[in-house]
This record gives sequence, C-alpha cells and structure tokens, in this order.
Amino acid sequence: MRPTGALHLGHYHGALKNWVRLQQDYDCYFFVADWHALTTHYEEREVMERYVYEMVIDWLACGLDPDKSTIFIQSRIPEHAELFTLLAMGTPLGWLERVPTYKDQIDKLKDRDLATYGFLGYPLLQAADILIYKASYVPVGADQASHVELTREVARRFNHLYGRAGDFAARAAGALGKLSKDDARYFEKQRKAFGETGAAEALAKGEGIIAKAAANVQGWTSDDGELLHGLLKGSGQSILTEPQALLTETPKMPGLDGEKMSKSYGNAVMMRDTPEAVNKKIRGMTTDPARVRRTDPGTPEKCPVWDLHKVYTDAATHAWVREGCTTAGIGCLDCKQPVADAIVKEQHPWRERAAAYTANPKQVHWIVEMGTERARTVARQTMKDVRQAMGLNY
Repeated sequence: MRPTGALHLGHYHGALKNWVRLQQDYDCYFFVADWHALTTHYEEREVMERYVYEMVIDWLACGLDPDKSTIFIQSRIPEHAELFTLLAMGTPLGWLERVPTYKDQIDKLKDRDLATYGFLGYPLLQAADILIYKASYVPVGADQASHVELTREVARRFNHLYGRAGDFAARAAGALGKLSKDDARYFEKQRKAFGETGAAEALAKGEGIIAKAAANVQGWTSDDGELLHGLLKGSGQSILTEPQALLTETPKMPGLDGEKMSKSYGNAVMMRDTPEAVNKKIRGMTTDPARVRRTDPGTPEKCPVWDLHKVYTDAATHAWVREGCTTAGIGCLDCKQPVADAIVKEQHPWRERAAAYTANPKQVHWIVEMGTERARTVARQTMKDVRQAMGLNY
C-alpha cells in the first residue's frame, strides 16, 4: 500500500481483511510502497514521512502478524530499483502505455502533473516488486488484474531473452533423460501441444510430469525442474516466476457522499476514528434524495447507507430497514444507527492494539527492520540469479 494518508474502512474491507486471512495459509510479503507514492506525490515528502509508520500500525492493529508475514519498506531494499532498471531495458514502451489504470489515473488526477517517467513506469516497478520475491500469487481485485498480467508478460519476456543459456539444450536433454521413457515421451507430446496451441491443459499435464519426477526420480534436482519448465514453455530456464492473480472480492464501500470511499474525496471513515467521529460522520451521510421529509417513503437501493448495511448488518436488520424505509416507518437517522454501532464495534480492537503500538514506536520500527532484512535476503538471491542470466556477474 502507498503511504499517502491515513487508512479508512475501504482499505480494510477491500484489502486488509483479506491479507489477514491469507497470512494463515501463505508465506506473505506486505510492504509500504513509498516509491510508488512518489509517482503521484513527488512534491509532498511530508506526506510519506507522516504516514509510513502510521500505516504499519493500522496493519498490525487489524491483525497482520509479523511472525507470520514479512512487513517491510520498499525503499529500504535497493534491489527493487535494480530489478526495475534491468527489466526496463527489455520492456516495450507500448506495454506500459496500454495499462488501463494509466490513462484512468491521468484523467482522474488532473490536478497533478503526471507527465513523468516514474508515473509511466510504475506498473513495471510493481512487476519488479512481485518478481523479486518469485511470488506465486498476487491478491488483487478484478480492476487490478491487468497489472498482474503485465507482470507475467514481463517475466515471460525476460525468461525468453535470458533464460536459455548456451548449453541449455544439452542440460535440458540431461534432465529429460532422467525420466522414464514413457514419461519422457508423454512430456514431449505435451510440450509440442503447448507450443502449437498454447493449451492450458497441455501445460498442466507437462508440469504434472515434472512434479512426478521431483517426487519419485532419484537424483532429481530443482535445476532439472527449472530446465524442463523452460523447455515446456519454450522460454528456456525460468529465472523469474510468472505469478497468478489471486482474485478477491472487493465489496463496494461507499463514502459519506455515496461515491467510492477515498481519503482524497474527503468522504471516508478512518480505521481509527473515535466513536464520536464515526457517529457524526454516519449521521451526516447522504441518503435517498426522495426522502426530503420524515414522512416520505424511500428506496434503499438509491441510498448509500444501504450499501453499508450490506457490509455491516445482518439479514434481520436488512428486512427492518427495507420495511421501514419503503413505508416511512423509520427515519434516516434510525436507519443509520445500526451501521454506526457496527463500525464502532469493529474498530474497538483496532484502537486498543494501535494504542499499544503508538505508545511504543520502537517496537514498530523493530518489526519493520526485521521484515526488511528478511525480504532483502530473498531479493538479493533473486538479483544474483538475474545478474548471472544477463551476464552481469563479471
């Protein structure tokens, strides 16, 4: 996440809640994207200085566990910038210009000068952020899937350009020779099928043979697996891993005015707002314009408060709201109160945990330093592989 301001409920329900769940099953990396923040806030250094650690506290408060996940700051790991630079040498300009969010952001943020190389290149920096940890999955909403697809294309192009060493054919033949004759023939059949049609089924069957060999063939090495993966995909040895998008549901989180909740729109309920602030903000929310007077009936679907009910209240409350709104049996303030109460209840443990970290900032700094060291260990190894593949290890 970019440290461009305090986090709000949209951040929690759109991403953080999922992060907390994912850390139970995956080896996760979560980082403060301060370089990415510079792509749009390069004239506002005080924004990042203020919010970097505040954002980490919000993460910890909502349930991220530094013992289960790696939490770090992007700019503390120069290998990200090195990989970004090396990938830029072979990435076509057109790939960056066609990213959907590029033109979308230029249209939406007309008050900022975004005619910079950094802003054009930020999807490639994102790709470097992912590829440097050889990530298998990237949790994103559907609107961000294009970024993961670009990352896959960048990895595929890199592997094609640099993965096939001069002795690749001989080494791949050696790995193929470790398979049984039947498995080798079957693998070759799937390799040809994938090369001719690009069929996902053929790729999966070929990868199944490699997995089988890893489990059963004596003397099999991870390098053998990489060689056959490269042979199967026709790209040579896979130096960089092509990640998959792990699509997550991102519930609509309306702001106080009915638009998408955003700190830049001034319509957000912050994660650590006080109960008094929450009640004041929710009570002041925009409602169905048809309900001018208390006695006017309304339509829940035309009211942004209804979208918050879908996130925060149960089916019985939904039925009560629908009946009361459409018959003018309840007023708008009556309708808003269960939402405000639910938000305050949700925030209570966040505020308690955040208070402990705020009182001991050195603990937060230590968590980030430890995570940064763990991340950099992995990043350094990837860059060693990349430099060797590109012939930069002299």
